Amino acid sequence: MTGTDLHQLSVAELAAQLRQKKVSAVEAAQHFLKRIHTHQGLAAFLALDEEATLAQARAADARLAAGDTAPLLGVPIAHKDIFVTRDFPSTAGSKMLTGYRSPFDATVVARLGQGAPDQGPGAGAVTLGKLSCDEFAMGSSNEAVAVPAVGLSMPTQVKNPWDSTRVPGGSSGGSAAAIAARLAPAATGTDTGGSIRQPASFCGITGIKPTYGRASRYGMIAYASSLDQAGPMARSAEDCALLLSALCGPDLDRDSTSLDIPGEDFSRGLNDKLDGLQNLRIGIPKEFFGAGLAADVRAAIDTALKQYEQLGAKLVEISLPRTELAIPVYYIIAPAEASSNLSRFDGVKFGHRAANYTDLLDMYKKSRSEGFGDEVQRRIMIGTYVLSHGYYDAYYLQAQKIRRMIADDFQNAFQQCDVIAGPVAPTVAWKIGGHGDDPVADYLADIYTLPGSLAGLPGMSLPVGFGEGGLPVGMQLIGNYLQEARLLNAAHRYQQATDFHLRTPAGF
Repeated sequence: MTGTDLHQLSVAELAAQLRQKKVSAVEAAQHFLKRIHTHQGLAAFLALDEEATLAQARAADARLAAGDTAPLLGVPIAHKDIFVTRDFPSTAGSKMLTGYRSPFDATVVARLGQGAPDQGPGAGAVTLGKLSCDEFAMGSSNEAVAVPAVGLSMPTQVKNPWDSTRVPGGSSGGSAAAIAARLAPAATGTDTGGSIRQPASFCGITGIKPTYGRASRYGMIAYASSLDQAGPMARSAEDCALLLSALCGPDLDRDSTSLDIPGEDFSRGLNDKLDGLQNLRIGIPKEFFGAGLAADVRAAIDTALKQYEQLGAKLVEISLPRTELAIPVYYIIAPAEASSNLSRFDGVKFGHRAANYTDLLDMYKKSRSEGFGDEVQRRIMIGTYVLSHGYYDAYYLQAQKIRRMIADDFQNAFQQCDVIAGPVAPTVAWKIGGHGDDPVADYLADIYTLPGSLAGLPGMSLPVGFGEGGLPVGMQLIGNYLQEARLLNAAHRYQQATDFHLRTPAGF
């Protein structure tokens, strides 16, 4: 492997090269920074700071020279711009936070990277920069980006590397596009209603959302606090396992929703059952394969399920009867929490403040109208409405009751199966601007990812083929609580038998 081919290495392979001194962390960082500049037109990144990146790389090289064996030491990764970082701007893709610099790193960033004074050294990954995302993570296409890139000359609309006229998915579209185009070996993402899984599917990569509470939300700019969860995105299940092992673990002093469960090495069980998957029961929800699923997506999923059968798994038909209710429930609960979380951006303490106003109320109105984009304002208004007097019981309280029922449906299903499989999205990536001014079309595309998010379950997307126009198709695997290792094992066994996760879009 020559220096010009470093971007073809997996996270595991690159980490091994670094430990063996075949390449330095500085050389690896420089290689990927050069690729980022070469492919600026993809618009995957929102901020670079090459001096900060190379300083981290030199620190990683010093640790390597001292014999440190941290699992990700020197590996370049990038972070979704929803995580706050000391060395890079943190904007959540919004004009409201243009130029904001955090005095601390999010827990996920610290654990993957250089660590923190009160947490000890991290896994040693080097931050390449911050990745584009829908404003405050509100979107399914990465078309709602309101802040210009820092240190780069590029448009704000991220393009899908497989077809530059298509969306990369959202809200972690920058993360998915960067990995697919080999601009970074791996990246962080966040998943509130499918924002790791859907862009992973659209861009032909692997991504996993762990059980709610597995990864700390400290330093993750909040959208919907009972749903937001961080997770890794990479080329393969093996790479995701490496990152997930580093970023998971309790953070009770900083995040009240953090689970008091020790982290684990998710790589350890990847190769379990090397003779096949004879004991794995895969549940197939009949509600996921109805009339709304495109024929090309269904064909790819069906072929993948046949592959699982050849590996020894047993397919079991199950029912998740409240699947269709997930969309109205999610789009009541998530906007309600967003309305509360985003009330802090009022032009007083931090964030954008209007230049001209007459009094305090006028400053509030103008600052928020100027600072928030259309989709964020839309969700704030929905959330404020459902929480208002006279509507709380009719909407928000009823949505929470149905949310509990959706979670119960999954528990009933897991009595019949070990994991659940199905599509991630009804179609392949759509055209940029293809949904026009119809936000509901974006909302409907989340039908298969929302139920698992509402239940707080772990879920992942892995590439299983191609559909219309040669665009990637991802398959979703959903596990029971704390069953990330089982999901990763099932995905890894599939990827050992197929090569869809190794495919690279033309030109990258």
